[in-house]
Amino acid sequence: MKITMLGTGTCVPRLERACTALLVEAEGVNILIDCGPGTMHRLLGAGKDPSDMDLLFLSHFHPDHTGELVSLLFSGKYAGRFGRKKPLTLAAGKGLSDFYEGLCGIYGEWVDANGLLSIKELSLPGDSLWDFNGVRLSFAPACHRPESLAIGVESCGRRMVFTGDTDVCPDLVSFAKGADLFICEAAMPDGMKVPGHLTPSLAAAMAEEAGASHLVLTHFYPECDGVDMAAAAGKIFHGPLTLAEDLMVMDL
Repeated sequence: MKITMLGTGTCVPRLERACTALLVEAEGVNILIDCGPGTMHRLLGAGKDPSDMDLLFLSHFHPDHTGELVSLLFSGKYAGRFGRKKPLTLAAGKGLSDFYEGLCGIYGEWVDANGLLSIKELSLPGDSLWDFNGVRLSFAPACHRPESLAIGVESCGRRMVFTGDTDVCPDLVSFAKGADLFICEAAMPDGMKVPGHLTPSLAAAMAEEAGASHLVLTHFYPECDGVDMAAAAGKIFHGPLTLAEDLMVMDL
């Protein structure tokens, strides 16, 4: 499994950090998780075309996680070699069907991905596990928005968990138990916590309790600049720790 951090930033525009997105490649399947502004340029930088994606999962509907969805779908309408030729599944939690229908009300056929798009609105607990073309996907509620879901991706006995945006969430600790790679938001430094988001110490405490093998912190607001986020997290989490950067690649 190959994980590329496409966007590690937030709603604040920054040259060095696009909005949230990551790419998971496993079993020949391309999974795009979130699609904030800047995602397509980062995909191209990672050697992938947007039309290479097989599954697009949205952790929730905030614009910094979904803002480039329309452009990505529209790009698939191109008739040349860069147009979409294979099916794309769009998946997210409660409200996805209404969210997509709203886009259709504005853009109509321009967001149908050449007629190759299917919509999967996930409802837990029934949809907590999903075999997608040989890749095992799992989902759990995150503490941010009503539709917010964390995702686990498992292939060849290795498992990655991505929290999406979340506050302290005991259910996510259970969900991430024994994860080989735990990618967790840490939006603000310790002492500057805001509702619905974590700090490095809080993220580290979740990772330590879950027994995750490797913690990756992401989703950094500018307030994190100049703060030793790794040192704060490293006081609590005792395994390998990484601060995400755009186009960083990790192999499992």
